[in-house]
Amino acid sequence: MAAVTEVPMVNVVINGIELQVPKGELVVEAVKRLGLEIPIFCYHPRMKPVGMCRMCLVETGMKQPDGTIRMMPKPAAGCTLPCSEGLVINTDSEMVHRDRKGVLEFLLINHPLDCPICDRGGECPLQNNTLFYGPSTSRYVEIKRHAPKAFPLSNYVTLDLERCIQCARCVRFTEEISGDSQLAFRFRGAQTQPVTFQLTKFTSKFSGNVIEICPVGALTNRKYRFRARPWDLETRPSLCTLCSNNCNVWFDYRAGKIVRVNGRTNEAINEEWTCDKGKFGHDFYNSEKRLGDVLVRQGNALVKTEWSGAYAEIGGAFAGKKSEAAFLIGTGISNEGQYLLKKFATDVVGTDLVDYRFEAHSAKPAALTQVENLIADFEHAKSVFVFGTSLADEEPILFLRVRKGWFNKGTKVVVAHPTETDIDSFAHSILRTEKLAEIAKGLLAETVRRGGVSLPEQVQVFIANSSLKTFAEAAEISEAEATEVYELVAGAPIVTTSGLANHVDGALIAETLSAFAKATGGTFNCYARGGNEQGSRQLGIAGSTQSALEILKLAAEGKVKSLWLAGVDPFAHADHATVVAALENVEFLVVQDVQQTEAFHYASVVIPMTAPGEQDGSYTNLEGRVQMLKQVLPAVGSAKPAWKAVTEIAVRLKPGAPYFHAVDVAKEIAATVPAYAGATHDNLGGEGFLSNRPTLSTVG
Repeated sequence: MAAVTEVPMVNVVINGIELQVPKGELVVEAVKRLGLEIPIFCYHPRMKPVGMCRMCLVETGMKQPDGTIRMMPKPAAGCTLPCSEGLVINTDSEMVHRDRKGVLEFLLINHPLDCPICDRGGECPLQNNTLFYGPSTSRYVEIKRHAPKAFPLSNYVTLDLERCIQCARCVRFTEEISGDSQLAFRFRGAQTQPVTFQLTKFTSKFSGNVIEICPVGALTNRKYRFRARPWDLETRPSLCTLCSNNCNVWFDYRAGKIVRVNGRTNEAINEEWTCDKGKFGHDFYNSEKRLGDVLVRQGNALVKTEWSGAYAEIGGAFAGKKSEAAFLIGTGISNEGQYLLKKFATDVVGTDLVDYRFEAHSAKPAALTQVENLIADFEHAKSVFVFGTSLADEEPILFLRVRKGWFNKGTKVVVAHPTETDIDSFAHSILRTEKLAEIAKGLLAETVRRGGVSLPEQVQVFIANSSLKTFAEAAEISEAEATEVYELVAGAPIVTTSGLANHVDGALIAETLSAFAKATGGTFNCYARGGNEQGSRQLGIAGSTQSALEILKLAAEGKVKSLWLAGVDPFAHADHATVVAALENVEFLVVQDVQQTEAFHYASVVIPMTAPGEQDGSYTNLEGRVQMLKQVLPAVGSAKPAWKAVTEIAVRLKPGAPYFHAVDVAKEIAATVPAYAGATHDNLGGEGFLSNRPTLSTVG
């Protein structure tokens, strides 16, 4: 772990109150220590200060050696002024009040009177600052400037140029945070406007964030546009489960329907950012294809029935089937749901054909589930090796952390990938090759050559005849460049994902990289991709050596009689012909899902399942951080959480004490699964509970 650096303190005076603050801390942040606030527009704590809007003007001065105070003749911008010894700050003087009114009067000269129809109305910083600090009346009687209204920047973002105050938050976000630099100021003077170059489509994978950080209604959400007002909405904390980052978000809903999703601060995970998939990808909550009724097949039709009738059908099909029954469990199901599905399969049905892995070569070496770094580690790393993954697509928030490390601290990033990725824009070295195995083998072979490495026999065979020369040939670089890359990645954290198992040698590549990291003092991370895939790993959902794909092949061969699909549509993961053969050859098919999928039409029984935000449950993100997701929305129809439906079936087949709440299931998980010891619902507040902390290390 990196040593903690002692920050020197300085003495300042704020509104007559003396206090100590860290040297160099911006005035706009220092005043918060006294519970004060300086109004801002352009300033954002996660971006570099630029002092563009002048809303944060404060009166400043310096203490003189004789104890007197010499005030500066003109105000200074609090967002760009660092604290130094003896600095005197006044945020509540007549000069400050006058200047704030002047700034707001200038900003409002051409700002349209759109508040009654603006989507930002009711939660707009410009409205709030005008009310608290602005002039009571306007002296401007001339005709306002006009510009095109509601210009669509993308499928998600609308630009209203009349409202823009040129604070540059959106432009700076694309330059400093997301790194795609798609927005820029064009033209000059009164014509200055933030748009894409040549008015091309705004295709950033993180475009939704500019909507949230815009301090006026210039950038608005096309999906939320005119759907509600802030005071119409109910807002509750939630999690995004569309990928393994598990970002913290706010669900805004109205009349039981999701209206929009906004980022929620969690410094350990997403800070306050979201990707577009997470911000705009929750439409399935309101989908017309949502399942709300229990259905049982009668002839060629699925007929609505009661839960008890479905339970009887399922009991008859699965009781005593053992090796003829199989369960495919989706990684979007909560820890409680996955745990009880696995327990039902093994303890009640008696089968070990239970799995969640749809990668093409899902063997089970430990390296394919190895995790050694937290998300936050990567902004402090000296170098990072990204191997065989497009982070912006598979782990978007992790991508932002890696880029933050490069942008703020000069982290040197090496990327090995067959095609262009977003990381290429700031990578120190790019290894563009299909021969990923040769890259991994060459690194470990060079480490062995340098001495002192003990390897398993299969890894020794795998790297035979490999060297830094074969590495250089595979990457099409010189041996000198290969040596430089080796020096960079030796001892660095290595990042890949479970998608590596789609490579024919994925398991051996993972073991090779893991051995290389261990030998050089680095770390290896094969991060999960699915919403709760890390939970699937740690709960041991993979019950046998057969992966989900291999179980489907067994079903296609007629070796599986009863198949249960829990929150998974195999058509989205496997070859269409294989899935059709599997679903047509099983005698009994249970489809337990949130909405209709293609597999729905083959079902013998359909069990409606609640979506993540419609139940209490816990989810484990890619770094092993367990977080609580409280119910936000009511269930659709008679849908039930996965754990509850399984419990009610289990007590019919094997009498015992049922689970009455997800809390009860979580307590059993905490008592029986070592990684989750202490991870009860009471302990999942704040930034969450690190379930695998003994295996984690911190880079410095």
